[in-house]
Amino acid sequence: MARLNVNPTRMELTRLKTRLRTARRGHKLLKDKRDELMKQFLDIMRRNRVLREAVEKHVMRVHGAFTVASALMSPELLEQALLHPKQSVKLAIGHKNIMSVNVPVYTYKTRNDDKADIYPYGYLQTSGELDDALTALSDVFSELLELAQIEKSMQLLAQEIEKTRRRVNALEYVMIPQLEETIRYITMKLDENERGNLTRLMKVKDMMLEQAGYK
Repeated sequence: MARLNVNPTRMELTRLKTRLRTARRGHKLLKDKRDELMKQFLDIMRRNRVLREAVEKHVMRVHGAFTVASALMSPELLEQALLHPKQSVKLAIGHKNIMSVNVPVYTYKTRNDDKADIYPYGYLQTSGELDDALTALSDVFSELLELAQIEKSMQLLAQEIEKTRRRVNALEYVMIPQLEETIRYITMKLDENERGNLTRLMKVKDMMLEQAGYK
């Protein structure tokens, strides 16, 4: 591992030791965050799998009901029956925080609570199968919205997990080893300098003793 290009001084050694402590603490916090994000992601993924299977089953039921209604009614009559909807929906988008990730929360409210407003037509010229199709579609709407919310949350969590993983790896395999290697290098250099100074002092002492006639 290549060391950092710094001057081998005691001040630099102290600064690098402080950086190393900070890097190790940050590494631990990021690992804990990554692990908790993975736990949250897996919990949401399990809910997503169950909900997706339910939604696919209900959508197939809606499709089947519309297919039967289309077979019993002419295309013109079917289009005219659905041309002017009576009910409307307002969608609100909020957010909740999961480990510093803002994931969406979708809520909706219909214009009124009358369930009969999902049928924008009279009953005289339409089939009961069309009623069944619209009822099934109304029932699956909330599940579709929850599925969209969950899948967007999974996407955002996956991005944050990848970002956190890269930071953990950068600290674990690049920054911390570089700091450790540089600290070892500076410590070795300072020890060498200290031994060199001690050797010179001993030589100076011997020379002074010799000049004073003690040797």
